[in-house]
Amino acid sequence: MKKIENLTVEFLEHLEIELGRSQKTIENYHHYVKRFLQWAKISAPDQITLDLVRKYRLYLNRLEDEKGHLLKKTTQNYHIIALRNFLKYLAKRDMSSLSAEKLEVGRNPQKEVEFLNGDEVGRILQCVNGEDLKSLRDRSILELLFSAGLRVSELTGINKDQINLKNQEFSVRGKGDKVRVVFVSDTAKQVLERYMSKRIDIDQALFVRIMKNPQNKEDLRLTPRSIQRIVKYYAHRAGIVKDVHPHTLRHSFATDLLSNGADIRSVQAMLGHSSITTTQIYTHVTNRQLKDIHKKFHRKK
Repeated sequence: MKKIENLTVEFLEHLEIELGRSQKTIENYHHYVKRFLQWAKISAPDQITLDLVRKYRLYLNRLEDEKGHLLKKTTQNYHIIALRNFLKYLAKRDMSSLSAEKLEVGRNPQKEVEFLNGDEVGRILQCVNGEDLKSLRDRSILELLFSAGLRVSELTGINKDQINLKNQEFSVRGKGDKVRVVFVSDTAKQVLERYMSKRIDIDQALFVRIMKNPQNKEDLRLTPRSIQRIVKYYAHRAGIVKDVHPHTLRHSFATDLLSNGADIRSVQAMLGHSSITTTQIYTHVTNRQLKDIHKKFHRKK
């Protein structure tokens, strides 16, 4: 029988080749499975038992980081999901081990979603009113984050030639390598057109660093960290006391759609969520609408 370390390597290769998982996902699975094996000190798949996994879950629940903080329930669940997928792979290979179906993943605590209301978004956008290249770039970034509900990694990955301003739509490649169509609002289109008309560099990226020498051959594409700094800067200038990130604008995009009557399935498609469960973190909006409906229609006769 193969050593479990060799099977782990083959499992990670299976994720990459057969399942087409991203490099980040593979790194995470490697970390989670490796932690289990280092703790369990086993050499063969048939040594993985339900009792062993129960003790491991207890270990994870009591595990502290260097600052003395316990692992979040969500992070603990990621460890078990990775282990369960490893067990499924072992079963495919006809390896004798614990059945993956016997592992139950705990429920994740519901997330508190931080979002901006329409007035707060408007205040941030009004802070960027110049017509110089940097101002137009920053306004375009903010408009597009809110207009299309993009993840920051999706925004930084956009090239100039893939955005169709005439049709006000373009495709992005999101999590799990899934492609979806996103849409550009009228105001975002206008700002993007002005920004693009001032670009004289030859970089293919849509959003780039502003250089004194635009013919510089180095990669000018903005990083997610740069976008985060830009968003925080203008939120601070607008006097927003919330901790605003690029993802806050994505949350605000979803909240804005739902509060104006969009159905949750449409919002799921526009956000690129593979599961409706993920989109349901925005039920703070739908719950409020349900309350209004109840108040308006209940016992009116």
